[in-house]
Amino acid sequence: MAKGVKRIGIVACLVTSPMGGVLKAQDIPGMEICTVEKTMERRTSCLQSNVDFLQKSLTKLNIDHQQKLDAANRQIESLKASVASLQKLLDDLKHQKKPDDQKAPDSVDRSKAAPAKEGEKAK
Repeated sequence: MAKGVKRIGIVACLVTSPMGGVLKAQDIPGMEICTVEKTMERRTSCLQSNVDFLQKSLTKLNIDHQQKLDAANRQIESLKASVASLQKLLDDLKHQKKPDDQKAPDSVDRSKAAPAKEGEKAK
């Protein structure tokens, strides 16, 4: 079992160690420090790479934000429609109640009410 672990360790070291320049570095897009370049051509290339990266980043951000704005506008329109339907429903309910409420319950004629008893007046 120790031989298996030892072999895995050796293979891992061989894979991760540089083999005399056989492994090439990958160019990862991003901002680079261009002042370290010695020749003008390399500096120009580095700066152009930075400009391209920034333009792609801005384009991607613009698209993302436009999609978010469009989604927000769709949600606003949906909410406006919901509010309009609720207002219509409320107006319909108000119009239904008005004919039933011709006589308000608080406007009871007190002159026709039974006179209060003497015990109730003391309270």
